[in-house]
Amino acid sequence: MNGKEGPNTMQRYIMDKFFAGMRSVPFQVHYWDGTSTAYGEDVPRFALTFKEKVSIKDFVKNPVMSFGEGYMDGIIEIDGKIEDVIQLATGNREQLWSRAMPLLSRLTSKSKQKDDVQHHYDISNEFYSLWLDETMSYSCAYFRTPEDTLEQAQLQKIDHVLKKLQLKPGETLLDIGSGWGWLIIRAAKQYGVQAKGITLSEEQYKKTLERIAEQGLQNQVKVELIDYRDLAARGEQFDKIASVGMFEHVGQAHYPTFMHALQTLMRDKGLMLLHTITHAKEEPTDPWIQKYIFPGGYIPSLREIVSLLPDYDFNTLDIENLRLHYAMTLEHWAARYDNSLEEVRKMFDERFIRMWDLYLQSCAAFFRSGNLNIHQVLFSKGFNNELSLTREHIYD
Repeated sequence: MNGKEGPNTMQRYIMDKFFAGMRSVPFQVHYWDGTSTAYGEDVPRFALTFKEKVSIKDFVKNPVMSFGEGYMDGIIEIDGKIEDVIQLATGNREQLWSRAMPLLSRLTSKSKQKDDVQHHYDISNEFYSLWLDETMSYSCAYFRTPEDTLEQAQLQKIDHVLKKLQLKPGETLLDIGSGWGWLIIRAAKQYGVQAKGITLSEEQYKKTLERIAEQGLQNQVKVELIDYRDLAARGEQFDKIASVGMFEHVGQAHYPTFMHALQTLMRDKGLMLLHTITHAKEEPTDPWIQKYIFPGGYIPSLREIVSLLPDYDFNTLDIENLRLHYAMTLEHWAARYDNSLEEVRKMFDERFIRMWDLYLQSCAAFFRSGNLNIHQVLFSKGFNNELSLTREHIYD
């Protein structure tokens, strides 16, 4: 039966009108009542199946959240490439993301920010180890060729960051949001620096301590469970600072506080490498991501970051976009996650499993489609005339 012959319920009618207003990608919807409708003029590139009715009130009010939760609950299935679903979504942003959603994130307490970080990163080290590479790097890798292994690309990313910082033996390095610690460990071993990492994740902190001990680097590498603001208040300063995949957790309202902390933590002429996901322009956080994946998070635009720097005596030196590298990284993660489902099911229920599957696959599609970017921004505190004149040191 074709749904165009007439909707048999008000809910069916409302959803038909909603989908009929979406453009950019042809698709098909199989409804719970056995009817199907194709939307768009060309051959459908994917199909959505609604096994049951969803709350029409929730669907109309917040279709992104309704879709995400419907997929998690097994009510909605996708037949086709999720990249096509994301392309449809990004081509219809005004219809899917409510204009009423606040753009500016609210000021939150340190304890709330710590809770938000631990919500995501303290799931368990065992869970992440199933699908991350051996370094346990949970950020965009750096692929020299598409054939690079994930571990190879992650080590190349760490080296890419460290080379940009132009480290010298005896210097001090701080990693804000140090994850499972491989960047500070590699910096100490490769460059002979004194390295410190800080994190708000209990699980990451414990694992990093273990790794430092295993490498015998207790006198050269330190890790602390501490907020960046509290570290800045202690008066410690560093020659070089890195922050990889942490800035998305700061929150737009806290950007001045973060920049002031960097200004305090960095020595004059010091270098900072900020590695963060970015939007092309300022926009609200995806509500499903906000609720289930990264509570309290906000993805900045590049211009938000760059416009802040001069106010804190920071001089922009280099900006690089690694968008396709993150798409490839996420595709590796999604494949490894899929291959680990038997073990994941021993830890979590089906709703959790589908949530993470949707998260990893959709993020890969967002980077492929160009809706998300990832930038590395290198800047100095004041002017430094002693740096390399070219970028050759990065690729040597």
